[in-house]
Amino acid sequence: MRLVAIGGGHGTAVTLRALRGVGGHVTGIVSVADDGGSTGRLRAMLNVAAVGDLRKCLGALADATNPLAQAFEHRFSVGELAGHTVGNLFLVGLLDATGNLEESVDAAAQALGVTGAIVPASSQGVVLLARHGNGVTRGQTAVARTPGIRLLSLDPPAPAAPARALSAIEGADVVLIGPGSLYTSVLAACVVPEITRALQRTRARKVYVANLRPEEPETLGFTLQDHVDALRAHGVEPDEVLVDSASPFARQPCAVPTVVASLSARNPLVHDVPKLRHAVIEACDIQPPTRS
Repeated sequence: MRLVAIGGGHGTAVTLRALRGVGGHVTGIVSVADDGGSTGRLRAMLNVAAVGDLRKCLGALADATNPLAQAFEHRFSVGELAGHTVGNLFLVGLLDATGNLEESVDAAAQALGVTGAIVPASSQGVVLLARHGNGVTRGQTAVARTPGIRLLSLDPPAPAAPARALSAIEGADVVLIGPGSLYTSVLAACVVPEITRALQRTRARKVYVANLRPEEPETLGFTLQDHVDALRAHGVEPDEVLVDSASPFARQPCAVPTVVASLSARNPLVHDVPKLRHAVIEACDIQPPTRS
């Protein structure tokens, strides 16, 4: 079973943790468009690709007993390092040394004992551009504060996607898209043109994992169908949608077949890893892994 998760940030990290327990080979394809917080500071200082979402997804598939994995999310609180994580600095150090984003992620994965693969959605850093009624907003942080987005694109407009990302999508049995912020996380990875075309070519079952709620102001007032329509407007056609039973989206109609299941954790703002894993196994008719 070949499983792919695509997106960025916390949402895709949760999906990867869920898929890790399904069995088979897992690949995360991760946006490098982030420009906020520690990642944004490092991008501005060193002119490097965004590493924050890659860090989170590497951690999701890392060996939990690995000392580096245990320290990867440690965030410094004093001095010039305040706000930076060990993982971000480690990845940026590798990138500065190798000059190659894919090689740097691979080296980090090896050091962390990652099971599966994490691949950037593009081979270089990108900047998000969002078109809306008042013009164009530039940069992920600014786009996240922008309502009424009509179309998302990238600068540069056609960055190369790693060959491994394309082959993983085209050879997948299941591709999970999301959850996460629709424009600044999910579509930020999907709108890399070669990624979009790979998603259109693949015979994999494409499952969109809906957010637990609309996000303000990025998707303020969006229905479940609005989310699907936004994906379609960017060339991404899901075959199925997974929706949390406690979400307002669960009571809304959708033109795409929808599976409603309990997906949220005790914290209603976070997807629950075991519940999401079970829903994916059920929705995609996957034979659950046997336990020895």
